[in-house]
Amino acid sequence: MTSPRSATAVGAGGLDAIRKNPAGAVLGFDFDGTLAPIVDDPASARAHPGAAPALARLAPLVGSLVIITGRPAATAVEYGGFEGIDGLVVLGQYGLERWESGELTVPEPPPGVAEARAKLPGVLAAAGAPPETYVEDKGQALAVHTRRCAEPEVALERLRSILAALAERTGLTVEPGRLVLELRPPGMDKGRALRSFVDGLGFRPSAVLFAGDDLGDLAAFDAIEELRAEGVPGVLVCSGSAEVTALAERADLVVDGPDGVVGLMGELLDFPP
Repeated sequence: MTSPRSATAVGAGGLDAIRKNPAGAVLGFDFDGTLAPIVDDPASARAHPGAAPALARLAPLVGSLVIITGRPAATAVEYGGFEGIDGLVVLGQYGLERWESGELTVPEPPPGVAEARAKLPGVLAAAGAPPETYVEDKGQALAVHTRRCAEPEVALERLRSILAALAERTGLTVEPGRLVLELRPPGMDKGRALRSFVDGLGFRPSAVLFAGDDLGDLAAFDAIEELRAEGVPGVLVCSGSAEVTALAERADLVVDGPDGVVGLMGELLDFPP
């Protein structure tokens, strides 16, 4: 794992602020690619075996602990083994859903999702999508994966414009990711979710950290930058991969995938007395 000593100067300052006042710190994490390895079948994804124990140890020590994911909140809790971690909040569907202390809040999906669901099979057939193309129905969103295809990047590019057209017709937006295009309701992203969460805490954080791996996590990085501009120390962590480099270019600290993220959580546990 890349050591925090290799962080940018501003990132090292944020890590120092977390260590000096962990009880005031907010730590945020993406799920897939950050706490859980990326796999061909999204339904087979499970958190790194060290993730839930590390989060359980962090939860009573820090001001707030949040996972922000494009998955349904309940799915992330199940796949992560996070049930029973007191103090952990899971914001699913980019913040549309909230799980906390076993309680799940889920809004009704907008009608455009049902319309897109009905039209998507015909759209994929018309586009000549390879048979290995996989549609993940998240309830509030629809994710089209090409990871299983023989030429996944070619398949993704073939579908990009036609899925954008479907999204426009149904009032949705397209969120690109690691060999996936997701049709979801507009108006919410991980940056807005993180900022809304922080603003609703009722206290000014001593520092805010967010770790992610994919393009959808850039909005959370933007939220950290906004907080920095307001005087709140922040840390941008990239769970590194060869598939996406945009986060690594902006991050204060790049670690080696979920192994590195769990390792970083372990280092953060070593708070001074």
